Amino acid sequence: MDYIIKLAFVLLIFIYSWFFQIQNQEWDQLRSMLKDVNNIAVHDAAQELDETELTRGRLIIDPTEAYDTFQQTLQNNLGLDSGLFPQGSSRFKTQVKIVKFDIIDDSDGVTFPLLYEDSEYGITKYIAGPSVIAVIETEHPVLISRSKTQQPIRVPAVQEYKFNK
Repeated sequence: MDYIIKLAFVLLIFIYSWFFQIQNQEWDQLRSMLKDVNNIAVHDAAQELDETELTRGRLIIDPTEAYDTFQQTLQNNLGLDSGLFPQGSSRFKTQVKIVKFDIIDDSDGVTFPLLYEDSEYGITKYIAGPSVIAVIETEHPVLISRSKTQQPIRVPAVQEYKFNK
């Protein structure tokens, strides 16, 4: 009987560890997907230049077009609907949120290079030219219910224009 109890205890620890490892692996995969798609989305958003201002020699990113392109890229690459909720084919189980979307360009009256700092999201970067900065997040996957709630998966991305000197 003593052997059965010890075996059951070891089995429970093994199963708990296995689920914990699966949960961590899922977190890694979702974070990697978010990071890759966020990089693609800020790149696409940075392409939405105001053509009129471009003819005047100023790089101005159209904020409305850039945001729409950013959101559309997230939808297309992560399998999300227009509210950024996962559709049937998506790996995600919860909504992806755009928690920050910022454009810094010639319309802001800044001079480049510029030290961009955002302590709320942990972003510190020297920006060489007009840029799109975005932070997206989704809920941490949960396979094992714990008393401590996990922080959401949050990833930043910066796309900048660099001028040749």
